[in-house]
Amino acid sequence: MIENQIDVTLESLVGEVSKMKSDGQRMVTYSCTNLGEGKADIIYHFDKNEVLTNLRLTVDMDKPVPSISGVYFAALLIENEIQDQFDIKFDGLVLDFGRKLYLDDEVTIIPMCNNTKAMKPKK
Repeated sequence: MIENQIDVTLESLVGEVSKMKSDGQRMVTYSCTNLGEGKADIIYHFDKNEVLTNLRLTVDMDKPVPSISGVYFAALLIENEIQDQFDIKFDGLVLDFGRKLYLDDEVTIIPMCNNTKAMKPKK
């Protein structure tokens, strides 16, 4: 296990992120990895005084993930990108681009999901 990694659940995610913000942590970015069999890891990266702390969330790709954009507004860009690239939905996203942050209407295959057919983006 990575020393600076904290495993979180869907239920504890927003609370843990709120603690990070209260502690003065800067949200850096997220990483998302398709684990196969409908699962993915989302790693949330935070920094304080040049020390990284990571929150690791393993999700079922067909279940919505709580958005942290209400805690860190800039998270809306990362969450919209993950929606575009991995088709993982975020619940409570402060600004949802409807899978049009990077994808055009002509895109029929979700790029990072092993040839999964894309649904029509929201208009």
